[in-house]
Amino acid sequence: MKHFEHVKVGQREIILYLPPSYTQQPDRRYPVAYVQDGGYLFTECSNYLEHLFTIGELDELILVGITTLNRNDEYTPWPAESLLPHRSPFGGKGKAYVDEVADVLKPYIDDHYRTQKEAEYTAIIGGSFGGLISLFAGYWRPETFGLIGLLSTSFWYEGVMDYIQDHEGLSNRLKVFMSVGLCEGIYKQNVQKHMVPNTKAAASLFVEKGLPEHSLRFVADPQGTHDDLFMIQRFPEALQWLFKKRGDVQNPQDPLDPAAESIREFSIPGTEVWDMKSDRTGRSYRIHIAKPADPPPEEGYPVLYSLDANASFGTLAESMRLQSRRPHGISPALIVGIGYDSNDPIVSNERFYDYTVHADEAELPARPNGEPWPKTGGADEFLTFIEEELKPRVEERYAIDRSKQSLFGHSLGGFLSLYSLFTRPGTFQRYIAASPSVWWKNHVLYKVWNDREEAKAQQEKRLELLIVVGAEEKPSMVKDAKDLYALLQASSTGIHSMLQVIEDEGHVSVIPSLISPMFRFITR
Repeated sequence: MKHFEHVKVGQREIILYLPPSYTQQPDRRYPVAYVQDGGYLFTECSNYLEHLFTIGELDELILVGITTLNRNDEYTPWPAESLLPHRSPFGGKGKAYVDEVADVLKPYIDDHYRTQKEAEYTAIIGGSFGGLISLFAGYWRPETFGLIGLLSTSFWYEGVMDYIQDHEGLSNRLKVFMSVGLCEGIYKQNVQKHMVPNTKAAASLFVEKGLPEHSLRFVADPQGTHDDLFMIQRFPEALQWLFKKRGDVQNPQDPLDPAAESIREFSIPGTEVWDMKSDRTGRSYRIHIAKPADPPPEEGYPVLYSLDANASFGTLAESMRLQSRRPHGISPALIVGIGYDSNDPIVSNERFYDYTVHADEAELPARPNGEPWPKTGGADEFLTFIEEELKPRVEERYAIDRSKQSLFGHSLGGFLSLYSLFTRPGTFQRYIAASPSVWWKNHVLYKVWNDREEAKAQQEKRLELLIVVGAEEKPSMVKDAKDLYALLQASSTGIHSMLQVIEDEGHVSVIPSLISPMFRFITR
């Protein structure tokens, strides 16, 4: 049951959210986020926040929604003329407001509630003008607010870009989350039309002027407009990133260490990573996203769902980034890599379960290392997770072309790609099975195919399959791929199959060689 409290501090009304464990754990202290505009950003998504608490994707925290007496005065850093005739000018009283929050409101909250008082546990966050004044709280009071959330921030405001350019940069101890919708300002004729380019320029300036790259998170929503809807959608993501433990960020080096400026972990531009726990399987997955730099076409991006993201996502992301460059590149596609919380390229036990149907030891050959086979049999639940949980999440966040969705898997992942095609032909339109483990469970795929062949003959949509195998793989792997292709070719179903045998490549080295033909396959 959500615990909201309405409190008055001086003339200021606030709404306070206390997390579920607050009354049960009297010795526990909590980080705090101060939220502009009365806290609508959290009151409108509190059920989802509590879901994130429950599944462990967000640590519990206290949320303080601050009402404003006059947002055009309190949320602006200096006076400016109104954008509309016959409207009052902007008052520019932001400094007094920030000082009130820092020197009056925050001490009251710290005295009356169990908070973690330090700046590194204290966020200030808002949308639009609320984001603007949160930015200046970062400039003016970094000793108080160490975490800054800027959602669709009004970087068009007169003088803001000059201030960022001319003044000393943000403290390198801050963490900053920024988001903007790429459709913000596109229908404006006044200075608000500069919303997106100014936001991008501000992000670059923050880093140029000393904010460590690993301390800035920038998210651009391809379909986002300047609406509460998109700001509320980004608010939980902002909390997750801002309150992520500092040791968990990509580059955990002390930003004051001189070496930190010259030694940084590499990250691929346009990529993001988030963790997702499946309600269906009860298992956690690490989702890797590679977003094209170009805006989506009217119908949306083609999308490739790739298994074994720990092993291949980086290669796929960089290849797509390079090969989709205009004017002569292929059409850009969104890449969704499904992996696990591990630094290993092949996360054996997890993939053996998620990518297979159950097989007894007697139905499998002896393993080369003599060890028993890991637990198997999670394929159906894993595919349901993709279909009912992951795909809707992706489709909420990105503009995709639902008629061009592909699934790529290698080895056991190739088995799963074929199994998905044979048992759930409506989930994707194109399938890539690389070096597929057709041998699994005494070639059970043939039985699955025979059981479903009649249904496939009646399917309305034409599906496409690309089978790829390296010529230097085990002869049995090459034979299995060719035999399966021949079976599908001889069958009168709506599946158009293609086979590529790549010369001089083995079971692992085949992956880089198949990327270019696969990209052409999924984007044409």
